[in-house]
Amino acid sequence: QVQLVESGGGLVQAGGSLRLSCAASGRTFSSAGWYRQAPGKEREVVAAINWSVGSTHYADSVKGRFTISRDNAKNTVSLQMNNLQPEDTAIYYCNAVPPLANWGQGTQVTVSK
Repeated sequence: QVQLVESGGGLVQAGGSLRLSCAASGRTFSSAGWYRQAPGKEREVVAAINWSVGSTHYADSVKGRFTISRDNAKNTVSLQMNNLQPEDTAIYYCNAVPPLANWGQGTQVTVSK
C-alpha cells in the first residue's frame, strides 16, 4: 500500500515562497501530482509530472508561479511555490494522477495579505 507524506507548508505573506516535498513509498505510479483543497471547495490538482519523462502540467491559476519536480532516486516529488497569493491558502496533498484511494494528511499553506 502506498504511503504519502507531505511536508513544507507554513504561513507566508503574499508574494512569498514555499517549497513542498512529498515522500512516496510502497508502490510506483506513472504520474504524480500536487492537489489542494481550500475551505468549502473541492480538491483540485494544481500540478502534475510524469515520473519517467518529466513532462509537467499546471492549472491555469498557478502557471508561471509554481514548479513541480521529482527525484526518481529518492522517490520524492516537490512543489516550488513563488509569488504566493491569499487564494493559494489550502491544504496541499500529493498523490498519483489519477489519485489513489488513500491520501496523506497533507500540509497546510496559509498566505496572508
